[in-house]
Amino acid sequence: MPCLDDGDNSRRGLPSVLELRRVPQWSLGPLRSVRKVKVISFLLGLTLTFLIMASYILTWDKKGLMLTLSPFHLRTIVNPSSTLSHNLSSTKDYANIKLLVKCITSKLEFSPRKLPPLKDVVNTDSHLFSVIPHQFLPNIKSPCWYEELSGKTKLDPYSKNLYAVRSKSFRTVCDYLRKHFQEHLYHSDDNKQYRLRCLPYFYIIGQPKCGTTDLFHRLLLHPEVKFTTMKEPHWWTRKRFGIIHLKDGLLERFPVEDYLDLFELAAYHIQEGILGNTSGDHSQRHIITGEASASTMWDNQAWSYLYNYRADGEPPFLAQDFIHAVQPNAKIIVMLRDPVERLYSDYLYFNMANKSVEDFDLRVSESLQLFEACLAENSVRSCVYNTSLSNAMTAICLCQSREEQAQWIMVIVVNYHVSLLN
Repeated sequence: MPCLDDGDNSRRGLPSVLELRRVPQWSLGPLRSVRKVKVISFLLGLTLTFLIMASYILTWDKKGLMLTLSPFHLRTIVNPSSTLSHNLSSTKDYANIKLLVKCITSKLEFSPRKLPPLKDVVNTDSHLFSVIPHQFLPNIKSPCWYEELSGKTKLDPYSKNLYAVRSKSFRTVCDYLRKHFQEHLYHSDDNKQYRLRCLPYFYIIGQPKCGTTDLFHRLLLHPEVKFTTMKEPHWWTRKRFGIIHLKDGLLERFPVEDYLDLFELAAYHIQEGILGNTSGDHSQRHIITGEASASTMWDNQAWSYLYNYRADGEPPFLAQDFIHAVQPNAKIIVMLRDPVERLYSDYLYFNMANKSVEDFDLRVSESLQLFEACLAENSVRSCVYNTSLSNAMTAICLCQSREEQAQWIMVIVVNYHVSLLN
């Protein structure tokens, strides 16, 4: 590197001096790389900004932004007479949809449903009622009873559980249960062995996106609420009929024994309280468990696969008929939500297509038309439980939720009056 003397400095000035202070060649490589990265980042940012601005310009005539505007702020709705045109600013379209809703509302007659006789419910699933007794153990908060062990059950009670086949987490639980199974058996004086079986103490039901999951996990924070392996076993509405996904049709049925295994951990704790194996035996007796299959409230489509509907097009039995017959004093927690907000949340969560306010509006309009057409020839209840109609409707009609709520209230009120009489 050249050296500078004092004489040269006075004549050349500061710029000349700086020019002679060369940087080694190897140090420029990283600087060039950093400059390239900055340039590329700037160009990408500029391109992205251009695309965003272009999308706003192209959709300016739609009077709204995709996925940002809540449908509750819209002042106009799509024309139900045409699936091709959906001008949200049209006053005529809004008037048409109001007329359609008014027409549907005028046909909504929620007549009381006659509950099926208990004998008919029992005959439909005799095995279910042979496993679960009419009376549960006293001095225990949960609905529990003792079940005598057979030869095969003694060896491995969880080997054929279909929930374990399909759930890795439950297989892990079954490994633990299998290891401690013998410790929690009750031995009678006649050398027979019994295991404690329990049903859920409470059921959390509701339409999708109503907060059932949040409530379930909050309840589990209570020391007397013991968890189940899965929040939504969907046994009462699907699994016991062999339905995993409706599109797959009927598969192998999940027996009630598999469902009861889901609450075996809670039964273990309760059994310890009964036997007095823990210092907190009294608190163990108050342990409860529950499940939160939201579909228990609204999913009754299995009947269309298994049984013929009546002449009026209504299903002969509903899920609540069986829960009421098996467990009359079951605690039902119903989660509800503003129906319009719930429907839009459901659309954003479950729908896999490109989502937009316009698409949501179109789907609701089409569903209303289908439901109104059904009401023209059928009762409200037959339309609500029509599987073909439900599959065709991409958005659930609000009156469907109302009908399902009414049927659950019917069962609860009947049970309340029966309890008073007893």
